[in-house]
Amino acid sequence: MSSQPNNPLHGITLEAIVNHLVEHLGWEELGKCIRIRCFNENPSVKSSLTFLRKTPWARKKVEELYLEVLREQQDPSHR
Repeated sequence: MSSQPNNPLHGITLEAIVNHLVEHLGWEELGKCIRIRCFNENPSVKSSLTFLRKTPWARKKVEELYLEVLREQQDPSHR
């Protein structure tokens, strides 16, 4: 078992990240933040996961947005 103490995403599934963003932002806002079709046209967690698993640049954007949302939730003055 490898330890990744400096990786804030370690142990968090992509599905958990997408679900958190949808709960926090909603599909419409998520689609505005990251302009990809799976967030803007008939969005679903399943279709988003399929796309994000095949598309590293989009997955990176989603992970970065997730970390930003977490920072804002922990420190509301961060905005």
